[in-house]
Amino acid sequence: MRHDPRLEQPARHGIARPGRPVVKIAASPEIVTLQGQSRFSLVPAQSNILEMTDKPSKRPSDPAQSAAAPAVAGKRPSKAAPRALTKAEIAEVFRRFQEAVPVPKGELNSTNAFTFLVAVVLSAQATDVGVNKATPALFALADSPEKMVALGEDRVRDLIKTIGLFRTKAKNVIALSKRLVEDFGGRVPDNRADLESLPGVGRKTANVVLNHSFGQPVIAVDTHIFRVSNRIPLARGKTPLEVELGLEKVVPAAFKQHAHHWLILHGRYVCKARKPECQRCLISDLCRWPDKTTL
Repeated sequence: MRHDPRLEQPARHGIARPGRPVVKIAASPEIVTLQGQSRFSLVPAQSNILEMTDKPSKRPSDPAQSAAAPAVAGKRPSKAAPRALTKAEIAEVFRRFQEAVPVPKGELNSTNAFTFLVAVVLSAQATDVGVNKATPALFALADSPEKMVALGEDRVRDLIKTIGLFRTKAKNVIALSKRLVEDFGGRVPDNRADLESLPGVGRKTANVVLNHSFGQPVIAVDTHIFRVSNRIPLARGKTPLEVELGLEKVVPAAFKQHAHHWLILHGRYVCKARKPECQRCLISDLCRWPDKTTL
């Protein structure tokens, strides 16, 4: 991975904790590099753009994990939630993300809006890498709703059997393909309501498709964005929908088109659930999370 000297960050201010010494946080960020035309990553890793299945962190002070946790008798109260970033600070967060990766790309392979929709549906509870291993053979045989229906559920199931929940997903892929043929002229709809009416498609999947395939400036909140938004914090919320609506309000319009991918990448490869790599975070000096890590 190449190092970009433009992204050098000065040593961070010490962070004092009650009863603990001051800890110095130094950042040495690395520029994100594009790998191929449709994939990119910060470091070698495997994750999924859609799943909300990360095991919760055991840190009770993590706002993203403990926001909805009830008070327990005999337990020490959680730390006071840090104040949200200002408009100027939020703009600076996304300016740095944009400087690192001007045009981020998703990691699911597809050939058109239909195959992307199918790939996103298959990626629930699975990794993008795992989906990408199964879909080439599937899409070679069926890259349209009509061809998918003709292929049939049994054949689809055999082709995607390496993916988790493949039986249910095969049913959904055939069912949504039939709906597209019967109700939408074989085309993927470009609005959330119609997308959510399809089998296997919820709000998050619909937002991913709208952003990727139709260029709409919407934000699909997955487990990574939920965690990152609460930690920094950009927009707090106890549910993905609360965070989504909060981000819609605070993310500057100039950055909203790619905000979804920038935040996913940050959460997937830097601001991880269990071992966040704060020492190389581009925005460590702006982030107000009280439990930053050090080397």
